[in-house]
Amino acid sequence: MKRFISVLLGMIFTLSLLFILLITSVEAVCYWTPGYFEAEYQKYDVLSQLPEMELEGDDGLMAVTDHMMRYLRGDEGYDELQIEVSMGGERRGFFSDREIAHMEDVRELFVGAQKLRIYGAALCVLCLLLILILQKGQGITGFIRSLSAGALLGTALLLLLLCGLGFLLINDFSNTFVTFHHIFFDNDLWILDPKVDMLINIVPEGFFYDTALRIAGLFAAGVLAVLLLGLVGWKISGKKTQKN
Repeated sequence: MKRFISVLLGMIFTLSLLFILLITSVEAVCYWTPGYFEAEYQKYDVLSQLPEMELEGDDGLMAVTDHMMRYLRGDEGYDELQIEVSMGGERRGFFSDREIAHMEDVRELFVGAQKLRIYGAALCVLCLLLILILQKGQGITGFIRSLSAGALLGTALLLLLLCGLGFLLINDFSNTFVTFHHIFFDNDLWILDPKVDMLINIVPEGFFYDTALRIAGLFAAGVLAVLLLGLVGWKISGKKTQKN
């Protein structure tokens, strides 16, 4: 019974760790990749959709992007999304009221995910401590074996889910994108008008597709690394168990 509970805790530890990796993968692509937004803007020629607006400068699109991303992360001093720019020969707020309302929902997701990542880290530590207690008589070998078994089960389950999600993203990204919004938002504020809402012009569907692929690739690499560690731990602990 102790062994079963230990493996179950190892699986919970692994899934919590992978959740942390997922949130970190999103953050890495959106915040830690130098020049990512600029390259995407140039790739999709988004400036052609913005009347008389520059890419750089205090009133440029990159300044708007920096402000927006700091707002979404909940950085101190960035409690308001709206930012004034020169566009079409006049001073105006970049975002429409509808965009502001939608981005408030998105901000809740971003900030909530950061909090959940902290809770996930605490759960990982708790699981490790409980496994150590349950496997006290088995020493470090029992600890590694239980943790490795949980890691293998957890990553196997997640890889199956990722394969299914990857198939949907590659074969029907548009419908998957819409489904995502229906799951995470209880309103239709995310449906924007490119004639009025500038946000939909600077981040077209292609941008989201590229970003999703980058996040998926980075996260998949993390999952495979955890899987490899689980295999190594299982093999090493198995050899030690046989010797004993």
